[in-house]
Amino acid sequence: MLGFLFGFNARLGRMHYFLATIGLAVVMTAICFAIAFYVLPNVPRAMLSRAALMTAWPTIAAMVFFGWATLTLQAMRIRDIGWDPVCVIPAWIALVIVDNVVAGRIPAWSLGHDHQGTAVGALVNFVLFLALMFWPGGDYESPDSGHAPSQPDRSGQKRDAASLTEARIARAMGTSAAFR
Repeated sequence: MLGFLFGFNARLGRMHYFLATIGLAVVMTAICFAIAFYVLPNVPRAMLSRAALMTAWPTIAAMVFFGWATLTLQAMRIRDIGWDPVCVIPAWIALVIVDNVVAGRIPAWSLGHDHQGTAVGALVNFVLFLALMFWPGGDYESPDSGHAPSQPDRSGQKRDAASLTEARIARAMGTSAAFR
């Protein structure tokens, strides 16, 4: 189900990812202007606060759409690189959360007074950005691409869903004992 919703099984090349990212930025800018033109004339000046604007339904809908579209594009590009988005994206989200907690608990490690991240988190995000933009795409005809739910392995037996999960984890960990 999540494969259809977030594009975990689709691939997106470097140029298409770059153009789709620019297109998404243009669409989100237009949506933000539409929200601003809707909210500013209709809300009294005394009630304009960041908290009030963030809880308005158009803003929440725009944030959900932008988050979904961004995760979908990144998942398709990560799949094209040859990595497994089911492993990479949760690890990335966990790292961002841990980085935010560390920057909040130890303010000396944060990038600035009002910044919610550390230099390590910024470096990881920058490296992932570079990988998504410039890493060459993977082989489309690879027998290890994981597109079919049950593929024969080297012994001729069918792999089930549990062995596919083990293969994904082994690929993410860089071990060679993916099949037993």
